[in-house]
Amino acid sequence: MTDVYADFREAVNMSPADLRTWLDSDESREVGQKASAGAESVGHDSGRTIVRLLEKKKSSLTEADEEHMRKVVGYVHRHLAQRPDGDVTATRWRHSLMNWGHDPLKD
Repeated sequence: MTDVYADFREAVNMSPADLRTWLDSDESREVGQKASAGAESVGHDSGRTIVRLLEKKKSSLTEADEEHMRKVVGYVHRHLAQRPDGDVTATRWRHSLMNWGHDPLKD
């Protein structure tokens, strides 16, 4: 799990507190793929899981946790490769990444 954990910690550059605050924002709830109108997006749900993982002791992580960490790393890497041109500060692209625990303006 060491490599997955290290990759996860590198991909997720927001603290649990910052991510929790972000997930409480309207901007966070407005982006992402949703199963139905009014439903929570996949990324928003993932963000809540990421907060839990960041607050968990490494020795307590389960196989399911490791699988979610892999999913986060994959999403962040794929999404970063699609960076739009120009200022990304208020873009859906950035907001979506932030739901997954990565703020590209911190790079």
